[in-house]
Amino acid sequence: MRFDLNLLPVFIALMEERSVTRAALRLGITQPALSNALNRLRDTLQDPLFIRERYGIKPTQFAEEIAPVIVESLGRLDEVLVGRQHFDPATATRQLNIAVNTYVEVVLVPGIVARLRAQAPGIKMSLAPYGNDLAETGVISGTTDMVLGRIVEPPDNLIIQHLMDDSLACVVRADHPDIGDSLSREQYEALRHVNIQPPGRLRAGLFQALDRQGLRRELAISVTHFLAVPEIIAVTDYCATLPRHICKQIARDPRLKVVEAPVDLGTFPVQIAWHVRYRNDPAHKWFRQLLVETAAQLSAAD
Repeated sequence: MRFDLNLLPVFIALMEERSVTRAALRLGITQPALSNALNRLRDTLQDPLFIRERYGIKPTQFAEEIAPVIVESLGRLDEVLVGRQHFDPATATRQLNIAVNTYVEVVLVPGIVARLRAQAPGIKMSLAPYGNDLAETGVISGTTDMVLGRIVEPPDNLIIQHLMDDSLACVVRADHPDIGDSLSREQYEALRHVNIQPPGRLRAGLFQALDRQGLRRELAISVTHFLAVPEIIAVTDYCATLPRHICKQIARDPRLKVVEAPVDLGTFPVQIAWHVRYRNDPAHKWFRQLLVETAAQLSAAD
């Protein structure tokens, strides 16, 4: 019996997405094409593999048993083959699937896109949200190329690289009646605050930093994205405590101003995580270096 290796990515996508629709979208194929591939898998492996449920599909016990073997085998095969390929960024065509947190999307992605356009116009990026669950991103199996953000408790099959650090500052409206060019502890605690609650570890990190300094904060509103902050701050006397690189972007708005936090709230890391299968992938290595250069340029501008 000859096995079609092209069916293995289909199996992995179905295992992780638990949905034919989402798996087809992720693989860039139609649902009928994916269903046809699934039927071929079932015939080859003599097992239903996935059972339909009300809100998706559920893997059979056999599928659960073979999934780790397939992921590991495909990863080893990829590592051997792609390491022998020549890569020319100027002529290469490829789509990179990357999971990012909201900070990376606002701060780093524009610079990354600019460099790709200049150096590798045939390489495209498809971004997916990253909160704090690596398993949801697909990076653990290697179906997602990498994750950018704060990486906590990664499994052994991921490689972690430090990219940059950022600190925290505060934003208030430019004509705030009580705040001039500096912000005291008493003023900070007397103000009402805009809280950012993206999924993930950045939110927890800020609360922990405030607790370490014994700094109290009265919340007026919690929002889900950095982009919501400027308009709220501009029409209120509220304050927002944000990553410094976010503050630098917000400071371009003449209605707003950035002031130092009344105490040192520390720094937080931005990291890259990728599956070991991509360690020797020439395109992947080149893109990781591009990320390092983008972050270095951003940090040098501080």
